[in-house]
Amino acid sequence: MDLKELRQLTGPELEEKAHQLTQELFNLRFQLGTGRLENPMQVRKTKRSIARVKTIQRELVLAEPVSATAKGA
Repeated sequence: MDLKELRQLTGPELEEKAHQLTQELFNLRFQLGTGRLENPMQVRKTKRSIARVKTIQRELVLAEPVSATAKGA
């Protein structure tokens, strides 16, 4: 997915996308180990996609306003 498309996803959608990419990475590593992976660069692309999703998730967490209970503490 493109970065612009990822930024349009909501929090739960990003979490689901991260889970899907992690599962895909597991499958790619398994194929790599058994010698059946046709394109080894796919592992690198998937790892970078996971990093992009996690970065956007972190940006969303930091963009949330601080709750009133945290200010009073």
